[in-house]
Amino acid sequence: MPTPSASPPSAANHLLPVRLAALCTAVAAGLPNTAWAAPAAPGLVAMADISAADTAWVMVATALVLLMTLPGIALFYGGMVRSKNVLNTMASVVAVAAWVSLLWFAAAYSLAFTPNPLGWSWIGGWDRMGFQGLEWLGPQGQVAVSHMAPHLPESVFALFQLAFAIITCALVVGAVVERMRMAALLCFTGLWLLLVYAPVAHWVWEPGGWLAQMGALDFAGGAVVHINAGAAALVAAYALGPRLGYGKEPFTPFNLGLTMAGTGLLWVGWFGFNAGSALAADGRAGLAMVVTHVAAASGALAWGASEWLLRKRVSLLGLCSGAVAGLVAITPAAGFVGLRSAVMLGIAAGAVCYWGATGLKRALRADDSLDVFGVHGLGGLVGALGTGLLADPAIGGVHGSVVTQVLASGAVLAYSLMGTAVVLWITSRITPLRVTAEDEVAGLDMSLHAERLGH
Repeated sequence: MPTPSASPPSAANHLLPVRLAALCTAVAAGLPNTAWAAPAAPGLVAMADISAADTAWVMVATALVLLMTLPGIALFYGGMVRSKNVLNTMASVVAVAAWVSLLWFAAAYSLAFTPNPLGWSWIGGWDRMGFQGLEWLGPQGQVAVSHMAPHLPESVFALFQLAFAIITCALVVGAVVERMRMAALLCFTGLWLLLVYAPVAHWVWEPGGWLAQMGALDFAGGAVVHINAGAAALVAAYALGPRLGYGKEPFTPFNLGLTMAGTGLLWVGWFGFNAGSALAADGRAGLAMVVTHVAAASGALAWGASEWLLRKRVSLLGLCSGAVAGLVAITPAAGFVGLRSAVMLGIAAGAVCYWGATGLKRALRADDSLDVFGVHGLGGLVGALGTGLLADPAIGGVHGSVVTQVLASGAVLAYSLMGTAVVLWITSRITPLRVTAEDEVAGLDMSLHAERLGH
């Protein structure tokens, strides 16, 4: 019989049902459950209670997730826009990352990942606001921990979660490129982070959140990141209207080689995204890494096969988009499924997201410039519902429920649609959302930044 270590058994990212299942398993096996006597809220523990191995892995995973945005998303998006808007697209991603980072420690982290002192299940507390908390008291031999990861320093846990918030907000940039003012983008991003992302993260991932209590399964962000960002992107595309010339003239991508490089960074960084969400350096993290890779490969081939069947060609952009679709779909399921299920999710996402970026996009009549809803919104829905269908209790310790996943996904989708509309309306009252027609024709690189590629 194994001896419990200082760190708790691996658990799905932030999921109360999984944590309870692990505790029940330990008790049934006759193991002491002191490792799971976690604090009910962030607090101080002895530094000896921290797992060095788990801390090191989550720090590496944090760097990988941040790499997905800087430079992953910047390259992925920058390669797909027209040459006159490449620098603006990249600048938008960098600015969003910086702005979200400050707002996260000022308020959003507390609202998302601390329990509400009044018992509310729809928003967190406020004791970590104003850049407070995350203490390391060396002389006293104490360090702050989150109640959700008591074997990690809270500074590491909070930074890991920040990387998720950054990429979620950066994904929305893909729907508004080539026409949104920088000031409007930053105003929108700040309000959206606080009013939409933080509440949804609390609902799904904090043990007191109402969707977590309902048993919703989201290992690493199918609903919180991808459905949420996809819905926001769709509303933003409608609010800004189509780019000048959309549907009437070709919008030639600047350099799909950059998009390929960005895809590679996303693919590798996604190992931190999913395997890091185990919050431990253990077998579950290893399995999450493997199924992530398999789903990405399946998604790329499924998108390519769809292109071949319908257009008799396979494009580099299609292979890249399919890989991302597979990665999106496995995200909520990574800690709950095995290899066969990962292949199924990747194939389903590749085919469905190809339709989302072509037929559905035409039907919706929205200029979602870089298909954020078609890939991330639909891919997140495929993954969330697939998790309910395919979750293996032998892996995750919980049974999936399609009904629960439908309700949770629908709730996040509806809230993000409505919340984004409200945030965009508020933003429009503060500053115009869209650049002038003259600036758009000239290109945002010169009109907003006085910079251009080359000479």
